[in-house]
Amino acid sequence: MTTTLITGGNKGLGHETARRLRDIGHTVVIGARDPERGRAAAEELGVDWVQLDVTSDASVRGAADALAERYGTIDVLVNNAGISGGMTAIEDVDGPAIASVLDTNTVSAVRMTHAFLPLLRRSEQPVIVNVASGLGSFAVRADDDRIESTLPTLAYSASKAALTMLTTVYAKFVPDVRINVVDPGYTATEFNGNSGPQTVTEGTDAIVAMATIGADGPTGEFHDRHGIVGW
Repeated sequence: MTTTLITGGNKGLGHETARRLRDIGHTVVIGARDPERGRAAAEELGVDWVQLDVTSDASVRGAADALAERYGTIDVLVNNAGISGGMTAIEDVDGPAIASVLDTNTVSAVRMTHAFLPLLRRSEQPVIVNVASGLGSFAVRADDDRIESTLPTLAYSASKAALTMLTTVYAKFVPDVRINVVDPGYTATEFNGNSGPQTVTEGTDAIVAMATIGADGPTGEFHDRHGIVGW
């Protein structure tokens, strides 16, 4: 049985990822900052949940201890939790604003990886999936035909670009774990006011694909639902 932890799993992409992985036989645990929402989502999905605030070292350590006691190991970690930082004009983005987005979207992946690596290493086929964005891709943002090139998402883009770099470094120096990063694409969720053209199922295609790779699967790669994404 494959045990999978999904941060930010009580709504949006995390919720749909939980549903899809549950349906193919994973034992799914959703991490949720709000206990009431986490419990409700877990009951709806028929999965487990753990209280988890990815911006808190103590909360992350507590979740790791709880899952070590419940399951003994984690096979797949999906670092999905994140914030947008809003569509603030570039000149209005200050230090505290960008620091907050970086802490949630980038530093949290380090917290989670550090805390859960011992559990992952008990698995025969450990996998980490980091959920980034085309908004954090230099190649995508340089393409004038892509909508991402038109959006002044300074803090969000910086946080996701940093997450892709974290992924490449982890993948090289932690070779016993398959570690990849994905771009869900512009998906209709609460995160963007349901404005995206993709369905939430389409938006989770890359996440599910990378969460279900085997021991011979890719590592250190950036994927969307269509294939490789340029850095």
